[in-house]
Amino acid sequence: MPEIVETTVYRIDELDASAREKAREWFRQVGFDHEWYEFVYSDFETICTILGITLCAVPIRLFGGGTRTKPGIWFSGFWSQGDGACFEGSYAYAKRAASAIRAHAPRDTELHAIADALQAVQRRNFYQLRAGIRHQDRYYHEYTMAIAVERDSPNGQAMTADAEDIVIEALRDLARWLYRRLEDEYEYQTSDAEIDAALEANAYTFTADGHRFG
Repeated sequence: MPEIVETTVYRIDELDASAREKAREWFRQVGFDHEWYEFVYSDFETICTILGITLCAVPIRLFGGGTRTKPGIWFSGFWSQGDGACFEGSYAYAKRAASAIRAHAPRDTELHAIADALQAVQRRNFYQLRAGIRHQDRYYHEYTMAIAVERDSPNGQAMTADAEDIVIEALRDLARWLYRRLEDEYEYQTSDAEIDAALEANAYTFTADGHRFG
């Protein structure tokens, strides 16, 4: 025989500290199945364009049978050894990259250093350096990027002795920079304050011990 059972439910700000933390943990487990990193990716694409990096387009199969493309960026994180970020594409000299990156990110000295290193080594090689960047391995971090550097000289002139190492390290530094930005964004979005705001905005309710209701 059907019965009507009444349950008192609470909003996040009405729970005690222990129950509130349980409610937050529930949201941390289920609330991040979307592309929470999309703004980091978008900014990274802009930065790549400024520096002269063309990211490859990776086809993604859709549930309806079609496809779309995404930039060739991957990461894993954030607590295991071997976590990191990487990207795939090509690099060539971009004019005024050092000044453009400062205009885009005036306080980011890491990006300034990467742009400066690339500009300096390009100058020593008459701006003829190019690089192909390919992801390899099943992991995602800066050392899973196979980077092939060459000098596109019409006279067949060789690169300066330090050129290959500098370009490779600058591109890997950029992957490290990306990973730190992803980590910062994830920590921000999973902070107590941001989760409480999301729970409140979506009007989620919980039982007195913090279990999701409904």
